Amino acid sequence: MKTLVIAEKPDMGRTIAAVIEPKAKNNRSYLEGERYIITWAIGHLLELAEPDAYDDKYKRWNFGDLPIMPERFKIVPNPRTKDQLKTIGELAKRCGQIVNACDAAREGQYIFALIQQQLRLSQPVKRLWISDLTSESIAKGFAELHEAAEFENLTLAARARSEADWLIGMNATRAFTTKHRELLSVGRVQTPVLALIYDRQKEIENFDSLTYYEIKAEFEQETRKYTGTWQGDRLTDAEKAAKIADKVRGKTGRVAEYEVKETKEYPYKLYDLTLLQREANAKYGYSAKKTLDLAQGLYERHKVISYPRTSSNYVTEQNIDGMHKVLHMLKSTPYQTLAEGGNPKLVHVGNKSVCNPARVEDHHAILPTLRRPGNLSKEEQNVYDLVVRRFLAHFYPPAEYKQHTVLTEVEEETFKTNVKELLSLGWKVCLPGDEASKPSGRGKKKDEEEEAEELVSEPFQIDRNKPAHCAEAQVKEKATQPPKHYTEGTLLKAMESAGKQLENEELREVMKDAGLGTPATRAATIERLKKVGYITMQGKKITVTQKGRTAVELIRRAGVELLTSPEMTGQWERRLYQISRGEATPDKFMDNVRRFTVSIIDKVRTQQKADAALFGSEDEGKTAGRGRGKAAKSGAATRSAKAAGDPAKTAAAPGSAAKQAAGPGLQPLAPCPREGCGGQIIEGRKGYGCTHYKQGCGFVIWKEFSGKKISASMLSALLTKGQTQLLTFKQAGGEVKARIALADRNTGKLALEQADSTAASSGT
Repeated sequence: MKTLVIAEKPDMGRTIAAVIEPKAKNNRSYLEGERYIITWAIGHLLELAEPDAYDDKYKRWNFGDLPIMPERFKIVPNPRTKDQLKTIGELAKRCGQIVNACDAAREGQYIFALIQQQLRLSQPVKRLWISDLTSESIAKGFAELHEAAEFENLTLAARARSEADWLIGMNATRAFTTKHRELLSVGRVQTPVLALIYDRQKEIENFDSLTYYEIKAEFEQETRKYTGTWQGDRLTDAEKAAKIADKVRGKTGRVAEYEVKETKEYPYKLYDLTLLQREANAKYGYSAKKTLDLAQGLYERHKVISYPRTSSNYVTEQNIDGMHKVLHMLKSTPYQTLAEGGNPKLVHVGNKSVCNPARVEDHHAILPTLRRPGNLSKEEQNVYDLVVRRFLAHFYPPAEYKQHTVLTEVEEETFKTNVKELLSLGWKVCLPGDEASKPSGRGKKKDEEEEAEELVSEPFQIDRNKPAHCAEAQVKEKATQPPKHYTEGTLLKAMESAGKQLENEELREVMKDAGLGTPATRAATIERLKKVGYITMQGKKITVTQKGRTAVELIRRAGVELLTSPEMTGQWERRLYQISRGEATPDKFMDNVRRFTVSIIDKVRTQQKADAALFGSEDEGKTAGRGRGKAAKSGAATRSAKAAGDPAKTAAAPGSAAKQAAGPGLQPLAPCPREGCGGQIIEGRKGYGCTHYKQGCGFVIWKEFSGKKISASMLSALLTKGQTQLLTFKQAGGEVKARIALADRNTGKLALEQADSTAASSGT
């Protein structure tokens, strides 16, 4: 009898067939040769059943029916691909052996396991385990097929992960949704990611910018000119800064210290998927999902890169010879000049920045393959170009620099100069355009990031024994900056490194190379947050919607903060890793997950129902309903959510001051300070008003007062401290220093308090 080969996707199946059965007959949904029949899944052909598959009562979402705890999980075919599942079943009846050729990872193992379970396949199974789809790798993989039993523990870990996610997602989503009458999607990975974005946005909104002054001096020493920055405690007094500049301007000083050291910059790490997504987002603005789709196409359809869904930045000894062959292949492509300039001797088994088998688990770093690229789209070419240039960089020596640090003293004031002199570009010749001439910024500590550094390509030299004349000194007004909004690229980095913030050392170690989600699922998590209406994109910036804010706050207030923390993922990944290695049992893991699920339900049960106004506008609610995804898919989920309660109506209405203040956004910013009110302060078109204006609350703080715009951080200071920091106001007699104070906590009336605490003016 023949052997049935089951690949994960059609392109993979056809690629495998071209190697093991080049003359196979194409039958649309499978290929058949003399020894092998090659067919494929189309991703997940099966999935865990919805709750109503266990009991019709679950079609309607009721808090009293929770928790939902199946004794044995049911699986159901994906209706869109059920014909392909049927085809696999029919082909299996004609075969005496099966080869699992799904992706060599936990999820690929699970896809095959569900097919085997549903179709009750009893034939002996072999496992193909390869990292790329080149002919050489496929042929070698089939020559060295593994026994399926070697991967049984990986299958158990995959099942446990899927079923645990179902228990938490289904129960927590239904609990919060029915309690608060708003569709609130909750998940083990998506919720902590949402919390990351929420916490960053709160940091930005609560940030108090501080004005300070920087002094730059221009020095001359014979023909050499250079710039120095004044050294000392941060200057917040403009007058003091001006005095220092006047004091040194035109004076002669001396070189107090001059240090020169040679430095090297080595090539950036080879790409894993997350790093590739981050750089494609930064350079081309591609979303994480778009980069994944493009990389998957380069792997499956064009076969010009290795398996992209990898978490490793390194290769093994077995890859070194192949890397040398790829370098040679690239000499007959548009990368000819760079490939010919590369030195194969630099890529060897002893080069730990490239070859580090201990850091390779399922798949090595993303590499170009021996196949020459054909007709790539512009976007595919952009991603391929990133991979190839990163690959080629490792065949070049490090970039070399001279780092000059100069301390110049004038009139007992010290100025620091940093000059980075380029000696040799090395691997940076592989960077496109002018990127090679830009400083990398690597190796700097956080507090050094703002320190000025001049990059020069001509020789730089200072004579420490000769005087330096201060030709000019200028004061520049600056302001401290809040943290930056996340982009998809920086969010991916935060997801990848989320575990580093954990206090538990063991969990931190487990998540060191894991983070939130996997390289393969992070893009889908971000897309999920968009679809459920928790986040929106403003250009490349990610911002939390009102609904997203409320979701995080409700979960935290319910006493299940673990759902918003990477800690739970750390605990799970530690246990799943142990299960995959046979060091722990899935039964005990699932018992713990069930107990945690019960505790979520118990805590949400006692939570007070949230004010409907906190969930955003009607349009936001509709957007969220369209993207309900796995935790709330099927028409029943939407119908149940609607039965539980409609999205909040917009509070904006013409009339009172509070109504005008509570205009478009309805973002909950803080509790209303009016005693006994219980409402929330929200931002409107003209001011900040209370959600309980219909109940008679007239509290409003207008966005403009005495020529100053009241920012979110100023509002926070007014509501928590009763006043802002000291500000500068222009008045008829000149500038005055004063604070804006909350004069009346019932109405929102403001007053201007000068430094001597005398009220200068007031307003509402």
